[in-house]
Amino acid sequence: MRSAAFVRSHAMQLIQRNPQLSAYLVADDVVDHRHPLVRETAARLAAGTHDAYTYAEAAYTFVRDEITHSQDSGDLAVTWRASDVLARGTGICCAKSHALAALLRAEGIPAAFCYQRLADDDGSRPFVHGLVALRLPGSDLWARVDARGNKPGVDARFSLDEERLAWRARPEFSEVDYPVLYDVPHEAVLRALKTAPDRPSLWPIYPTEL
Repeated sequence: MRSAAFVRSHAMQLIQRNPQLSAYLVADDVVDHRHPLVRETAARLAAGTHDAYTYAEAAYTFVRDEITHSQDSGDLAVTWRASDVLARGTGICCAKSHALAALLRAEGIPAAFCYQRLADDDGSRPFVHGLVALRLPGSDLWARVDARGNKPGVDARFSLDEERLAWRARPEFSEVDYPVLYDVPHEAVLRALKTAPDRPSLWPIYPTEL
C-alpha cells in the first residue's frame, strides 16, 4: 500500500454521470440514509451545526476520524452498506465514502462517488481509491473530499476551495484522477466489497482501475 504523504491535489473538471442533481440525493441499498442509525447519526451531527457547510464538515470529520480504516486498524471485516459501516465503525476508503455520502444526503446535500487510481510508492500494486464529492445547496460547484482517515504523514482535510486529499495522482506511475461523479458506487468496487468474506480475501479481487 502506498505510504503516507500529505499533498494538495490539483483542481480538475468534474463530470456528473447523471445529469439530474436529484440522483445524488437518492437512498438505496448501499446509501441507506433512511436507516434509523444513519438518521440518528445525522441528527446528532446536525445538532451542533448551523448551516449546510458546517454540517458537511462535521459529517466529514466524523467519518474520517471516528470510522476507522480497516487496513489501518487491522479489522478483518468488509463493510459496504452505509448503515453497517456506521454500526461496525470501520471500512476501507470506498466503504467510508458510502457512509459519508449517506450522512450528507440525509441532510439534503448532494453527494457523489468519485475515484482515483493510485499505487505503491514505486508504482506497483495499483488500486482504486474512493472519494466523495459534495455540492452545497445553492452552489453549482462540486468539491472532492477524502475521508479515508488520517495517519502519520497523511493530513486530508475538509476544504471546498483547495483540495486537501490524502494523495496526489502521479501520472508518471499511471495514477489517475477519474473525473466522473457517480450517483451510485462503481459496480466493480461494489462487487468486490459484496463478494469478499473478509479483508484478506478482498485485495486479490479488488479493482486496480476503472
